Amino acid sequence: MLRDFWCFNSGTRSSDSGDVADLDPVLLVSGIAGSILNSKSKKFGFQTRVWVRILLADLEFKKKLFSVYNPKTGYTEVLDDSSEIVVPQDDYGLYAIDILDPSPLVKCMQLTDCYHFHDMIDMLVGCGYKKGTTLFGYGYDFRQSNRIDKAMDGLQEKLEAAYKASGGRKVNLISHSMGGLLVSCFITLRSDVFSQYVNKWITIATPFQGAPGCINDSLLTGVQFVDGFESYFFVSRWSMHQLLVECPSIYEMLPNIDFDWKKKPEILVWRKQSKDGETSVVLESYGLDESATLFEEALKNNELSYNGKTVPLPFNSAILKWAAGTREILNKTQVPKGIPFYNIYGTSFDTPFDVCYGSESSPIDELSEICHSNPEYSYVDGDGTVPAESAKADKFDPVERVGVCSSHRGLLTNEKVFQLIQKWLGVSPKGKKHSKTSKVMDVHFNRLVEEKNCSLY
Repeated sequence: MLRDFWCFNSGTRSSDSGDVADLDPVLLVSGIAGSILNSKSKKFGFQTRVWVRILLADLEFKKKLFSVYNPKTGYTEVLDDSSEIVVPQDDYGLYAIDILDPSPLVKCMQLTDCYHFHDMIDMLVGCGYKKGTTLFGYGYDFRQSNRIDKAMDGLQEKLEAAYKASGGRKVNLISHSMGGLLVSCFITLRSDVFSQYVNKWITIATPFQGAPGCINDSLLTGVQFVDGFESYFFVSRWSMHQLLVECPSIYEMLPNIDFDWKKKPEILVWRKQSKDGETSVVLESYGLDESATLFEEALKNNELSYNGKTVPLPFNSAILKWAAGTREILNKTQVPKGIPFYNIYGTSFDTPFDVCYGSESSPIDELSEICHSNPEYSYVDGDGTVPAESAKADKFDPVERVGVCSSHRGLLTNEKVFQLIQKWLGVSPKGKKHSKTSKVMDVHFNRLVEEKNCSLY
């Protein structure tokens, strides 16, 4: 695939060496679905972008990205034996987390949902950071576990590269969403390396105790990233579901059973029952202890067809066991003394918590029907994806923990978030700059909408 660097690089500018010398390097760490993934041919070496893409998205996704978990290795592996999934490392790791579909189509149609760290990268460059010297990115294969060796090795390599390129200055980490869990695992598993290379850690919208409504429903019915007309160009909910059932990272974001929730999350099912020739409807409740039983029953017949073969994809108990080990690691993570920690979380958006399937008038008969039903949620305060209760519960000792009225992805473009980051990093914009992409108008409009919504709370 051709990479449209003209779109990616628009609006960037260089910094003089004097500015760079005064800045500690920054490493941006993406979260779930926040990195470009390419399918690389093992025989010829050419690469095709399979996440994110707009044109032919579902077709390429099913052909190149459908995967199964290998309990012997701990890795999720693609069904296509002729290829492997790789994350592009162009532009010092920033390319993979900037615009997730850096194609002319995205620019022409103003599909700003594909812009990920773009605005934050732009902001940091405007504050004097220079790519490859004081600004780096870490994108990774987000299908995999947050504690897998390849993810840990990759983060260590990025920290070392940033440290060396800046002349031996410690690195300021900025993580988003699941990226905060990956960093947490790194702290526990490689604490010496973390202490050696990290100066500060800023995390944004991290589901420290899980994301109950979104993750429970993702395992049962999938997730729709784009609504309306644009959804016809994107990956379908069913395709995402079949991938996520085999992703350790998803299981690792299930609600923490050991956390003291204000109200424990539930999965509810309106269920049809027959006894002695009489039919009744009952509302069944599955708490944190019983949810695995529901997953197993609902997904027992789940399967897909791939190259003429039927591939069973039931709820994966081997992944659940692995994820329980990851949760043990996360529960005991402590930020080393002397390394300041800052936490930004989203507020004022309805965020799924409990999820319900069926209704009293249209109940579920067999639990496998859940996978083809539309969920109903009960909501709590948060960023629309991660409850504020979970994102605030880092159980560390932060210098600051700040709630910002914004959506999960919107936090990456939020002006208040940028101001907080600039304050904590001790930097400021060097002067006004105007991006050449259509993103500026869209972001400005979205911020006005969010600010108006936030004023209602």
